[in-house]
Amino acid sequence: MADKEMKLKVAEAISQSDVGRSIARIDPACMQELGLIDGDIVEIEGKKITAAIAASSQSDIGLGIIRIDGHIRKNVGASIGEEITVTRADTKDAEKVVLAPVDQQIMVKGDVRAAFAGRVLTKGDIIVSGFRQPATTMRGSLFDEFFRDAGMNMSPMGEIKLAVVSTKPKGVVKVTQMTDVEIQPNPVDVSKLEGVKNIVDVTYEDIGGLKDEVKKVREMIEIPLKRPELFERLGISPPKGVLMHGPPGTGKTLLAKAVANESDAHFIAINGPEIMSKYVGGSEERLREIFEEAEENSPSIVFIDELDAIAPKREEVTGEVERRTVAQLLTLMDGLKSRGQVVVIGATNRVDSIDQALRRPGRFDREIEIGVPDKDGRLEVLQIHTRGMPLNEDVDLEKIAEVTHGFVGADLESLAKESAMRVLRRILPEVKADEEIPKEVLQKMVVNEADFRAALKEIQPSALREVLVQVPDIKWDDIGGLEKAKQELREAVEWPLKYPEKFEKFGVKPPKGVLIYGPPGTGKTLLAKAVANESDSNFIAIKGPELLSKWVGESEKGVREVFRRARQTAPTVIFFDEIDSIASTRSGGSTDSGVTQRVVNQLLTEIDGMEELQDVAIIAATNRIDIMDPALLRPGRFDRHVKVDEPNEETRLAIFKVHTHDMPIAGDVDLKYLAKNTAGYVGADIEAVCREAAMLTLRHDMESEDIKMKYFKKAMKKVKKDEKDVELVQYH
Repeated sequence: MADKEMKLKVAEAISQSDVGRSIARIDPACMQELGLIDGDIVEIEGKKITAAIAASSQSDIGLGIIRIDGHIRKNVGASIGEEITVTRADTKDAEKVVLAPVDQQIMVKGDVRAAFAGRVLTKGDIIVSGFRQPATTMRGSLFDEFFRDAGMNMSPMGEIKLAVVSTKPKGVVKVTQMTDVEIQPNPVDVSKLEGVKNIVDVTYEDIGGLKDEVKKVREMIEIPLKRPELFERLGISPPKGVLMHGPPGTGKTLLAKAVANESDAHFIAINGPEIMSKYVGGSEERLREIFEEAEENSPSIVFIDELDAIAPKREEVTGEVERRTVAQLLTLMDGLKSRGQVVVIGATNRVDSIDQALRRPGRFDREIEIGVPDKDGRLEVLQIHTRGMPLNEDVDLEKIAEVTHGFVGADLESLAKESAMRVLRRILPEVKADEEIPKEVLQKMVVNEADFRAALKEIQPSALREVLVQVPDIKWDDIGGLEKAKQELREAVEWPLKYPEKFEKFGVKPPKGVLIYGPPGTGKTLLAKAVANESDSNFIAIKGPELLSKWVGESEKGVREVFRRARQTAPTVIFFDEIDSIASTRSGGSTDSGVTQRVVNQLLTEIDGMEELQDVAIIAATNRIDIMDPALLRPGRFDRHVKVDEPNEETRLAIFKVHTHDMPIAGDVDLKYLAKNTAGYVGADIEAVCREAAMLTLRHDMESEDIKMKYFKKAMKKVKKDEKDVELVQYH
């Protein structure tokens, strides 16, 4: 009896663990009808025939779809939404398969069968070799064992794109431990292979954390290019342009490449500045040529990267070239001549710098923001970049995704690369020049959690490179006393960032800001550092006076920029040290050209203005609360006022314990006596006493083993409480 066949609709792979493993996830009802079980091999026919390993997709019951990754979609010659024919494959064990790289020359020594055992191949397929991470969604199942037994987790190769040049016998074959696998060193011209149009470059599965954005871009670009008759039936013209904007490194260019690749469209990339010419009319001519080429090869996608470089606001530029280029782009996008099946995609990280005439319907019809990924998005990106990486069992990608706040896709890629580089540095001493690398050394090349932790210290979110500070490793235990202040800061900063669902449950908004005030040296800045460290968030420290500039408007711009970056990379703690220098009381008789007044106004609107602050906590410290502007101190701005008083005896004892914790103090040192006799000393004074006692000991005898009590007493006399003749500020 002939095997049944069925037409199924193509959908994208939803699990990163399926990518590159030749897995086809099929609607369980269809599997039943075709008489298939998990692990069976199916033949898939579109414009070309390929094969895959069937697995049921419980989330797609009754939908009649087949989920395959970009590699299989390319091999079968079908894109998302198209119908393909699926039937049980007549599979033979391969006697020999010949593979060749598609984009680089390689030299493979030794037996590579383990890398391909269990794979199903047909001539003309493009496959990915490499380390395959266990499919966590199927762990423990027979299907997972199929891969483990086949040796797919023990590949001796990295991730390399290969073309199947020939198979013996012909048709669908399965590689076994007995198959002769030959890998040619030189790249093959894939256009000469049967049925191969172009190799897989970027697919939708290579883009993490942008599900909604991919959906929007697909309906804006892919559908008009592939199914223009749908728009004709509705009596509307399809969209002509899409503008993608967002911070650098979020995946704008990658998304454009994926769309071009998946829609099989002719793709022309323009990197903004490269079309500018020194000759009059040269830039406009280059633009016209590009659009003519796109029309000749339609359906086409014209991708303009860094659009702000060639289409700035005409009223703000002085050069005539830029104005003419913008005018030419406007006429090409919306001129008398119809563009036909040509879609223009623009990408920029400075959307407000683009000429507004380009941002109207008919030109760039839709603007899509490609933002910083959330926790789930970061996990997806990490899974993509560690797909071909040999990870140790102790690596928890979810944990890494939780602590990488504000990281964009490019940062996460850099993090994965840096972790792998650490492994390389570890094994380099064992590698001898001009010798083959031993198998034992290759097996040691595994990335573990410690490598990721070390890489995290070096890789910072790119959006915060200019303003992010490395938070010292200060914990609550490193601060002596101040229990009440610690508790208030925990409630105001740590709780909202760590337990937002609790605030939602009780229907309250967390405090916007916390003002820590008190005499100098009492530990205000130290408290802010501990908060940033304990709340696992990004930390932006602003030293009050550094925001002030001699240029009009620059100080306010600085404040705006700080809050913009904080929103972009939330959760973030912004710490204003010495806030009284930029937020003193506004008065009519100001002598500073009104800069302080404008900075205060900007601060007020940022903290409590029209734009909501989500997951951004503000902490400020001052020892002059009396000169702070009252508008900043009201609820809704700095809601909590935390007073840090001069320490009492009990607190002074706790501070002494903290500062002598790592000191070799002698048995005669009585910390209680020291605490009792240092009335009026603040935390900074006590730290100075401990430091001075150590210096006096070394001055007396460099070979001393410990610090005796007499040196502490001498240090107390030397570091006296600051008695000032001027009138002391009243802290209330």
